[in-house]
Amino acid sequence: AETIGALLPELRYIGVLATGFNVVDIAAAKAAGIPVCNIPTYGTTAVAQFAMALLLELCHHVADHSRSVKAGDWSRCPDFCYWNTPLIELAGKTFGVIGYGRIGQATARLAAAFGMEVLACDAYAKPCPPARLTTLEEVLEKSDVISLHCPLFPDTQGIINRESIAKMKDGVLLINTSRGPLIVEEDLAEALHSGKVAGAGLDVLAVEPPQPDHPLMREERCLITPHIAWAPRESRARLMDIAVENLKAFLAGAPQNVVNA
Repeated sequence: AETIGALLPELRYIGVLATGFNVVDIAAAKAAGIPVCNIPTYGTTAVAQFAMALLLELCHHVADHSRSVKAGDWSRCPDFCYWNTPLIELAGKTFGVIGYGRIGQATARLAAAFGMEVLACDAYAKPCPPARLTTLEEVLEKSDVISLHCPLFPDTQGIINRESIAKMKDGVLLINTSRGPLIVEEDLAEALHSGKVAGAGLDVLAVEPPQPDHPLMREERCLITPHIAWAPRESRARLMDIAVENLKAFLAGAPQNVVNA
């Protein structure tokens, strides 16, 4: 609000180069008559693909096995094969989606292609294959894998916490390519350490970049990537194209993708 007030009356438009818009005080912008426009669709395919990449790495530890081979472990092995970690087949397991918007639906389709049953919870979504819409409680209780795709709102902040983790299956896998503050990270670290959560794949954290002493940095069962699910070249090009179209629409008097209308 302070920044917006300081830029008036010259400020007429705010364009966010992302889907999330929590970096803008949208209420203050609306009060000043300034539209805030986001880019809601540019990264759908990329983020869904990355969510599955995290899951597949948790299931097969491909990078670790490749490093092991290059370190000579296969050359020294008396047998034709070996594996250093449990290997997990996804077919027949249950994939839970929290937040069934565009990205949640795209990720659900990929999970279904692996032969998984898909459950989803979303207070605003309409029924849409391949997921069966249900309650958050059923997603937590029945899912072998839980993937977060909901926006960060007051009622979703910390949705993954000690209490919700306690409702999950023992050995659940957790994926987050949405927003870091959806997870109470200290509670997840505790669950990983105890084995309640068998593995987590996180592309986002509550504070980015994290401090070296972040509690999840010490957890071997936790994959952490530096907020890159959105970042393939194709996705970034799409983002810039939509940003240009958003500005053109505003200048033409018909703003699009307005989040504070």
